[in-house]
Amino acid sequence: MKILYRLYQLFIALPLGLIVTVLTCLIIIIGSLLGSAHFWGYYPGKIWAQIICRLLLLPIEVVGREKIDKKQSYVFVANHQGPMDIFLVYGYLGRNFKWMMKKALRKTPLIGYTCEKARHIFVDKSGPKKIQETIENARQTLQGGTSLVVFPEGSRSFTGHMGKFRKGAFQLADDIGLPVVPVTIDGSFDVLTRMAGFNFVNHHKMRLVIHDPIFPNGHGPEVLKETMEKSYEAIMSALPERHQGYVENKDQ
Repeated sequence: MKILYRLYQLFIALPLGLIVTVLTCLIIIIGSLLGSAHFWGYYPGKIWAQIICRLLLLPIEVVGREKIDKKQSYVFVANHQGPMDIFLVYGYLGRNFKWMMKKALRKTPLIGYTCEKARHIFVDKSGPKKIQETIENARQTLQGGTSLVVFPEGSRSFTGHMGKFRKGAFQLADDIGLPVVPVTIDGSFDVLTRMAGFNFVNHHKMRLVIHDPIFPNGHGPEVLKETMEKSYEAIMSALPERHQGYVENKDQ
């Protein structure tokens, strides 16, 4: 079965996935230029992510979606197990959101331009002025229920375990006054581990667990630290025993 699944990926899922990806990028670019990036920057990407997961025949489970208020903007923070996290969150979180991503990703052919037109938020840490511009851009974007998704580890895991959190997403939530929602990603590491070059996908269930929102209780370093700790503990709590505990990530 493993050989058949790999042949299916190589000759059916991969070609169709590439076609769908290019078409989705074009739809997002044209739609965002002619219409609203609020709509076109999210829904085509959501459908694309679901198509990719279905093409790969991956079972998906989502827990806790009922905890989210559709009219409220949030900062969603998730662990980063691997490349498939993008498809799981984009396709199945069920909320209109923008990604917060590294500035360097803007240079990725086609994908970078698509993300720019969709008004995803690129983080520029080149100086205090640029950081403030990023915060102001996020403040203007996160209106009317639009949320933000961040991987606070800043790098994919090599082991499936969690690394340390960076405070950028939590600082942004503190500055803007938005609640933080911890999200656990489980199974993504088993589907596609972090390795160089082309790799086949393994057939394994992916699970998305949405935890209770952490609403702001004031501002400042102590509140920020408490929110980070609560988020880390919540995300860790829904991971299987084999991925429990902190493991240093050399890329952080």
